[in-house]
This record gives sequence, C-alpha cells and structure tokens, in this order.
Amino acid sequence: MISKHSCEQSGGGEGVEVIKNESDTHPQHGPGQLTEKRIYLNSKLPSWAKAFVPRLFYVTEKAWNFYPYTITEYSVSFLPKFSIRIETRFENNNGNNDNVFEDTPTPAENVSFLDILSDPIPEKHYKESEDLGHWQSSKTGRGPLEKGWRDDHKPIMCSYKRVQCSFEVYGFQTRTEEFIHKNIRDILLVGHRQAVAWIDEWHGLNLEEVREYERAMQEKTNSKVKSNNTGPPAASRPAFSRSISATDERSLKKMGVTTAATSDPSLSSVPQSPMRLNSTPE
Repeated sequence: MISKHSCEQSGGGEGVEVIKNESDTHPQHGPGQLTEKRIYLNSKLPSWAKAFVPRLFYVTEKAWNFYPYTITEYSVSFLPKFSIRIETRFENNNGNNDNVFEDTPTPAENVSFLDILSDPIPEKHYKESEDLGHWQSSKTGRGPLEKGWRDDHKPIMCSYKRVQCSFEVYGFQTRTEEFIHKNIRDILLVGHRQAVAWIDEWHGLNLEEVREYERAMQEKTNSKVKSNNTGPPAASRPAFSRSISATDERSLKKMGVTTAATSDPSLSSVPQSPMRLNSTPE
C-alpha cells in the first residue's frame, strides 16, 4: 500500500522514484526487504525553507523491512546535518505496550496516539472512500469503525513508530524539526487510514503477488516522476545578486550552499535585482 500511496502522491516531476527494491538479511532480524527511493518535493516546502534549498533536490529514503520490525532513514546530500530515522514495530494489540522497543521507554509527553478513525487530517487528503467511519470491506466484512473501536475491535494491530529527526543548523533547527514532526504525523495518519481502507486490494495476496504488485506500481510511479522531462526545457531563472547577513552566510556554508559575492564579474553585464535573505536566531 506504500507503493500505491507513493504513486498517488507523484506526478509532474515530483513524488517518489524507486531506485532499489531487493531482498536483504539482517543479522538480528533475519530475512527481509531493502528499498531505496528518491523523493522530489520542492514545491511542497514552506517558503522559508525554499530560501536556502536548491531549486532541484531530492531526499533519499532507505528502508529495511524485517517484519515485524523496520528501519527507515532519510538524508539529503547537500545537508549533512539533516537526518530522520524511524523505527517501526508491529504488535497485535491496541497500543498498550509502553516499551515496545525494549530499551529506554519514551517519556509520556513525547508519545502521540494516532486514531485512524477520529483524528483530523489535512483537508486536501480527505476522501470519503477512505473515511473509516463509512468504509466497509467486501472481502472481510469489517467496518465501519465506531467510536471506541480500539478497545473492542478484533482483529487489531498497532504500528509503533519511534521518530528521531535532527537539523543542526543555527537559526533553522527548531522550526525545521517542528515542521518535520508535524508532517510525519500527517503522513502516518493518512497512510494508515489508506492501508485499512484499501484492504480489499491486498487481503489474501501471497508474497509473490505482493512483489508483482509493487513492481507494476513502481514502474507507473517512476514514469510519473519523470513525466516533466519530456516537455520543453524550463526557462532559466534571471541572475541576481543578494545581500546576506553574516549569520546567514555561516549557516548556508555549514549546509554546503555557496553564495555569490555581489561583485561577481560574471554578473556585471546582467541588470541586478538585489534581494535580501534574512534569518532570525531561534
């Protein structure tokens, strides 16, 4: 269902491109599957982030699925101080395990319960067919879910996720990490609603059928991501100079982003339109 979700979110040169999908073995967790993807999402960034992000960039996602345990890591090549790591463990309960990863329990104030029935999702993602208060499965007869379903619904499974993100760049760290956590919460909520609502598409498939479904969906997704490459070349951006503060320049250099001096002779023949890029220390 991740493959289908990725396909829905892709198009016009943005979305999820699958680079690798192959079997792998973990010394502790045994046989599983390794996937590597590139996620193109420039247009989805907030305006304050676009100020220092290259026009064309992608996030690399590597995921190791050793069900019922998985590891997912995200990185950006030009931002060495940026990282996201998500550990997942699935258990057949309603979320009552306080130490599912069997190491250091997460403080209660840092635990967020996601209810796929009643928690609000961004309006742009709402579909009546994925509203679990109206949904019913023709294959299993399950649904619709009702208030209090977590206490009495059978069968039931909880997806526990430990999300760790880091963006160690002065002036952007707090805002970026908050933005990441909020968006991951929305993505997980929408994705798990869909996994249940789409049950008739995957229920009863064997592993070989799952891999074939993934292969076909990934080919479709990759073609959607690359679809804008067939059109006319995009117009080049006008050259400009920009004035930045010492704080900005230090932060950008730490991220590997170079800045052109306003006296760059290569720009001397181009009418200059000064733009100031400011940052607020947080």
